[in-house]
Amino acid sequence: MTPSPRDLAHYLRSIGRFVRGREEREAADRVVVGELEAVSLGLPAGLDIEWLGVAGYRLTYEGQTIYLDPYLSRVPLGQVIGRRAEPALGDPDLYARLLDERAGEVVGILAGHTHFDHAIDIPAIARRYGTKAYGSRSLRHLMGLHGLADSAVEIEPNRPYELGPFTVRFVPSLHSKLILGVAVPSAGELTCEHLDGLTPSAFRCGDVFGLHIEVAGCTIYHQGSANLIDDQVPRGGVDVFLAGIAGRTFTRDYWSRILPRLEPRVVVASHFDDFFRPVEGEQGLSLNVGVRHLPDEVGAVSDEFAVAALRPLETYRG
Repeated sequence: MTPSPRDLAHYLRSIGRFVRGREEREAADRVVVGELEAVSLGLPAGLDIEWLGVAGYRLTYEGQTIYLDPYLSRVPLGQVIGRRAEPALGDPDLYARLLDERAGEVVGILAGHTHFDHAIDIPAIARRYGTKAYGSRSLRHLMGLHGLADSAVEIEPNRPYELGPFTVRFVPSLHSKLILGVAVPSAGELTCEHLDGLTPSAFRCGDVFGLHIEVAGCTIYHQGSANLIDDQVPRGGVDVFLAGIAGRTFTRDYWSRILPRLEPRVVVASHFDDFFRPVEGEQGLSLNVGVRHLPDEVGAVSDEFAVAALRPLETYRG
C-alpha cells in the first residue's frame, strides 16, 4: 500500500518534531527506564532470564536454555540504508564472549519472525550449540541457506513443543505497520537463494508468532512486534509479558486489546533500544519509541499490571 500525501506529510511533521526535541525526550525516557529496571519480576526459583537487547532473550531453568529472537551481531545503519550489498551474518566471537558461559544445554531457539533484527544470529547459534531452531517457513529457508535445514523445525501453530523443561506454543500474530502506519517493512516470505545475497533487506518478515512459554509453574508470553490477531491471543493470565513496544502506536488500541486477554502480572518492555549500536556498547534508544509514556499507557487499561524493564546482558534470577 502506497502512503497517501496526507500520511506522508503527517510522518514528516512527526519526524521534524522528534528531531527538534530529541535530547529532552530521550532524557525523560532514560529516567523512566531506570525506574522500570527496579521493578521485580517475581520469577520462580531456578529460572534465569537475560535480555539480549531488541526482542532477544535467554531463558534458563536448571541448566537448560532456550533463546528467543536473539540478535547480537548488530548491523550498522549504513548497511541497512546505504548501497552496500553486504550479507548480514552472525559473529561467533560475540557468542564466545556473551553466551558460552551462561548457555548451559541449549534445547531450542525460537523465532517470532525473520526480520534481520530477530533472526541474523539464529543459524550460527544453532550450529554452535548443536540445537534446533523453531519458527516459520521463512526461518526454515534461512537455516537451509546456512546448510542447517536438518536443524530447522517449521512449527504448527498452537501445537505444544516440549523443549527440556519448557513447553512452547507459537501463537499466530501480526507485525506492526511501521511504514507510516500502513505497511509492514520487508513483508512477505524470505526467499533469498544464496548467502551472498542475504542483505538486511533480504530478511523478509515471514509469518509472525507470539511465543507462549510455560516453565517451572511460570507462564511467559513474548511478543516481538506490537500487533496481534485478537482471537488468537490466549486468555487466562500470564505471569510475564515480554512486550516489544516499538510500533505500538501504529496498532489501533494495542494495549486495550492485548492486556485484558493476557492479564499479565508484569509487562516487561523491550525493543525500545537502538538496534544499530553494538550490543556491548552504551545502550541507545530507538527513534520516537517514547518509553516515558509506557506506564501511563498500561495503567490506562488497568493499574493491576506492573511495568518493568531489564538491563541488557544482565542475568535476573528467581
